[in-house]
Parts: sequence; structure tokens; C-alpha cells
Amino acid sequence: MSLRSTLFSTLLAGAATAALAQNPSAPLTIVVPYPAGGPLDTSARIVADGAAAQLGSITVENKPGAGGNTGADQVAKAGKTSNQVLMGAVATHAVNPWLYKNFPYNALKDFKPLVLVARTPNVLVVNAEQAAKLGIKTTPDLVQYLKKNPDQAKYGSGGNGSIGHISAEMFKSLTNTRMGHTPFQGSKPALAALESGQVLMVFDNLASALPQIQSGKLLALGVTTLSRNEALPKVPSINDSVQGFNVSTWFGLFAPASLPDADARRYANAFSAAMHSPAGKEKFKKMGITPEELTLDGFAQLVRSENSKYEFLIRAAKIKID
Repeated sequence: MSLRSTLFSTLLAGAATAALAQNPSAPLTIVVPYPAGGPLDTSARIVADGAAAQLGSITVENKPGAGGNTGADQVAKAGKTSNQVLMGAVATHAVNPWLYKNFPYNALKDFKPLVLVARTPNVLVVNAEQAAKLGIKTTPDLVQYLKKNPDQAKYGSGGNGSIGHISAEMFKSLTNTRMGHTPFQGSKPALAALESGQVLMVFDNLASALPQIQSGKLLALGVTTLSRNEALPKVPSINDSVQGFNVSTWFGLFAPASLPDADARRYANAFSAAMHSPAGKEKFKKMGITPEELTLDGFAQLVRSENSKYEFLIRAAKIKID
């Protein structure tokens, strides 16, 4: 190939990359694929405030729907004139691909993982007043009640395919108990239903449920990870009494796969700095969250591992969207 042809090919390749890249002059938007007020939304706003000094004005857009798929798909297909990143989660990138028949995007190929924001346990909570009436103080108490009253109780979740839904179905399978599912549009209405007595139990993100636990309205029976959490040091792991139960919620920032590596590094560095700044860490601490350190390739490896894990789990347990 002649030098002229080589240069021309190089220019074409560069033009193609530029055409795919987002517009660096456009304001950056963090898309949260869940309703406002939840832990992902709050975390996105903390990161947006902290990274604005390096990246310019950052807005947060809530785009809920289809268990997080609607907002995630929007970012996966974002055009070059729109700077968008996604506050994605275990649901959007590891769980949902194995639950939905007509899944709209490729969770691994359509995104470039930037930074893992947090890993938090879910927590199994019940209405404290109702639990006292039923004699439920521990996870074994709950299992015993469910076995004595099959199909009489319902559990709530933040929606079909949510990690709370998955956690409850795992719980049912491992304890050989039966109860109905009442899905809601997000964590807040699910917890409100629990407080009003519409449902018996909810598996919720610790950061979301923590205020009601601390106020005494909700009783935490167990955390979904193998070890206890420093925010609830007296609450045991569910695995202590339900062997094999191990689920955690994680969430982080993703860019469309077309974002150039240099911009991905710039975004990741800015978001990570915002998370680990004194102000950022203090805000996350109030949520019961410790910011994570994984960025770029390290985060991508976690996403691939979790995607594979939930493929096996969901198929083995035959969990389906209601």
C-alpha cells in the first residue's frame, strides 16, 4: 500500500471514530433508569455535583421503565450529538438480560464501563409492628410463619425483574416457601406498602431502607451478603440460616461503547475523584454507602462476571418476569 493510501485509510478511520463519539461541547447528562429519590438517583446527583468542576455542567435525567431497560437502552443508542452516561446497575447489566425475551440492548457490547460507584447488600425488612404481632423476630421465624401459612402472604419489590424480585424468588426457592409477588414502580412505593401492611416483606437496597430501619418502623431480619454490614452490625447474614443465599446490589456509571478511550478515562477519573472527595464520601456515608475503587477494565471485569453469574442463577431457579 502506498504512503498516500495509508494516510487516507488512517484519516477515514479517525473520521469514523469521531462520528461515533459523543459531542464534547454538549452538556453531560447522567441518565438514571429508575424514579427520582432512590439510591441510584441520589448517588448520580452526588457524583454530578462533584464532577462538574472537571467536566462542566452535568444534569441528571430520570428515565424509568421496564425494570431499568428503558433508560439503559436510551444511553446504549445515544447519538453523537448527545453526551449521555448511564447510572447502571446489577439489574440493567447482569439480571435483566436473562429475564426479558426481547431485550433491547447488549449489556456487554453496547456500553463502556467507567466506574463502579458502590456495592451494597439488600436487606430483608418487615413491618416492625406487624412482625411483633406475628411473632417474627428473625429470618427463621419468618420461614416458619411462611411454611405454616403457604400462599397467604405477599412480598413487595421495586418492580418485575428488580434485584428485590430476584432476591425474594431465591429466598422462596431455598426455603421451599410460597408467597405472592406485588411489584411496584420503584423502592419507595414498595416500602410504603410494607409500612401500611399491604405486603409482609421486602428485599430492598440497604441505602434506601436504612432510614426506616433506624426510625424503628421497619425491622431488618438479615442482609443478603455473606458478611454483615457496618451500617447494621447487629443484623446477621441471611445465609446464616438460609444456606446458599448471597445477593448484592451494585451500581456504577457506563458510557456508550462508542465513547473514545481518552474520554472514558477522563470521565472515570472525574467521577472517581467526586466520589472520594471529602464532601462526596460524607454524603455517601449518610446513605450507608462506601464508594468503590474499580474503574474501567476492573469494573468491566466485574460486570462480565456478574452477568455470567446471574445467567446461571436465573436459569437454574427458573425465575421469570411475572
